[in-house]
Amino acid sequence: MNMYVGNLSYSVTENDLKDAFSEFGEVESVNIIMDKFSGQSKGFGFVEMPDNSEADKAIKALNGIDLKGRNIKVNQAKPRGERSSRKPRY
Repeated sequence: MNMYVGNLSYSVTENDLKDAFSEFGEVESVNIIMDKFSGQSKGFGFVEMPDNSEADKAIKALNGIDLKGRNIKVNQAKPRGERSSRKPRY
C-alpha cells in the first residue's frame, strides 16, 4: 500500500520515516518530495509497504503523532487520477 505522509517538518529525513514505519512491518520505499529549485522538502512524502494489514496498522498508529515537532498526517495515497483537479491560474 502506498501511503501519503503530510505536515512533515523540513528536518525529517527519509531514514526518519523508514524507522517510524518499520515498527509496523516491511517498508518497500520512502520518498520525501523536494522542491526542484531550492532542494528543500515540500513537507510531504510517500511510504510504500507491501503488506496492507501492516500498512493499516501504521496509518492508525502514526496519524497525528508528533514527529520532530509537527503532528504528521498519514493516510492511504490516492492514485494520481483520483486526486482533485486544481483549476488553472491565469
